[in-house]
Amino acid sequence: MMPDNELTDILRSARTIAIVGLSDDPNRPSYAVARFLQQKGYQILPVNPKLPGPVLGVQPYASLRDIVEHVDIVDVFRRAEFIPEIVEDAIVIQTNTVWMQLSVVHEEAALQARRAGINVIMDRCIAIEHRRLSRYAEMDLVS
Repeated sequence: MMPDNELTDILRSARTIAIVGLSDDPNRPSYAVARFLQQKGYQILPVNPKLPGPVLGVQPYASLRDIVEHVDIVDVFRRAEFIPEIVEDAIVIQTNTVWMQLSVVHEEAALQARRAGINVIMDRCIAIEHRRLSRYAEMDLVS
């Protein structure tokens, strides 16, 4: 498990977060997390080929590979069976971190990402961790 100081560093240094599997349904966890991150000052990039239009005011991408700007964190709201393909795309776009949400674990894909120099967090909610770590920080995690 990654120590809190490393999680804090990842969240403090990040500016752009691609949210793979983001739903346009405000009742879904992915939407709530994206809205939270956006409110905290992060630029969110929805990644979902099934979205018909903007989510939280942002035009979605069909795939990570369609994003032209640097992505600091790839936050994944997909089942574990989809993680290897997402990690391959994350390696191609040279993200800093792959963050798999609660209940999402894929050890082989995580190893592949780590070998490519990518931080990997599994089975943790980025919003929960942000709230928890912000309580102990002197300032908000995004400056």
